[in-house]
Amino acid sequence: MALINSAAENNITFVRPAYFIISGFIGIPNIRYYFVFLCFIYILAVVGNTLVMIVITLDHMLRSPKYIAVFNLAFTDLLSSSSLVPKVVDIFLFNHYYISYNDCLTFMFFCFTLISMQAFNLVVLSFDRVMAIMYPLHYQMRVSHKLILSLITFFWLLAITLVLIAVVGLLTRLSFCKSVVIQSYYCDHGPMYRLGCNDNTPNHAFAGSALVIILGFPLAFIVGSYCCIGYALSKISTFRERVKAFKTYTGHLSLVAIYFLPFTFVYMFGGVIHPNARIISLSISTALPPMLNPIIYVLQTQEIKESLNKLLKTRVTSKIATKY
Repeated sequence: MALINSAAENNITFVRPAYFIISGFIGIPNIRYYFVFLCFIYILAVVGNTLVMIVITLDHMLRSPKYIAVFNLAFTDLLSSSSLVPKVVDIFLFNHYYISYNDCLTFMFFCFTLISMQAFNLVVLSFDRVMAIMYPLHYQMRVSHKLILSLITFFWLLAITLVLIAVVGLLTRLSFCKSVVIQSYYCDHGPMYRLGCNDNTPNHAFAGSALVIILGFPLAFIVGSYCCIGYALSKISTFRERVKAFKTYTGHLSLVAIYFLPFTFVYMFGGVIHPNARIISLSISTALPPMLNPIIYVLQTQEIKESLNKLLKTRVTSKIATKY
C-alpha cells in the first residue's frame, strides 16, 4: 500500500506495453503435438470433474462434509483447466502469441488463483482424512459442514487476496521498457516481473512469501497428516488390512507429488532453469491433477461408485418405462 501511495504522490508514470508475446518452447520441433496432448487431457478433466459434480449434486446421500470438499475440488479443477488450457491451445495451435497487457494480467489472476486453490483443496481433504482416521468415533462431531465450508471460504479469500496483491498491487507498479517476450507458455508471474526495468525487489520478496503460504505450508501439513495416518494405520491388527489401507493412500500421495514437486522445483530454481524445463514442469503439474483427481480421489470411493451405478440404473429404467 505504501508503494501505491508513494507512486501516486510522486506522480510516477509506469511504462505499460500494448501487448506481451508468449514465447513458449524454444528450439523444439513438432511441439504442437504436446499442446494437442494437453487438449486431450483437458477434455478428460472436464468430463471427469463434471461427472463428479453432477453425481454429488443429484445424490442427497453425498452431502457429508467430505463431499463438500470433494465437490469444491472438482469445481476448482474444472475452472483451473478451463482458465488455462483453452487459452494455451489458442496461443500455440492457432499462433495467437500476442496478448494485450490487461488480458495478460486477467489471465494471470485467474490461473494463479485457481492453481493456489488446488493446493488448498488438498489441505482440506487431508484434514478431513486425518480426522476420520485419528478420531473415527468423534469424526461427525469434530468435522461439521460449517467447519469445512469455513475452511473452503477462508482458502478462497486467501488465494484471491494473495494473487490480487501480486498482480494488481505489485505487478502494475512495474515499467516494461525493454523486452515484452514472456518466456513461458502463459502469462507467468516470475518471467513477467523479471522483465520490469524498474526495481522489482517487492515483487520478488512477495512472490517468495506467497510461495511459502501456497506451497510450503500446505505441503508440510499434508506430509504431517499422512505421517499421522501412517502411524494410525500401523496399529491395525492384520497385515492384509494395513496393505489394503496403504494402497488406498498411495494414489493420493502420488497426486500430491505430481502437484507439488514440479512447482517446488520450478520456484526454487526459477531464475536458473531453462525456460523449456519450466514450461514442461508447470504444464504437467497444472494439467494432470485435474484429470487424475476424479479418478483417484473420487471414483475409487465406494459411495461415489454406488451413487453412479444407482443414477445410471434409474436413467435406464426411466428410458425403458418411456418406451413401453
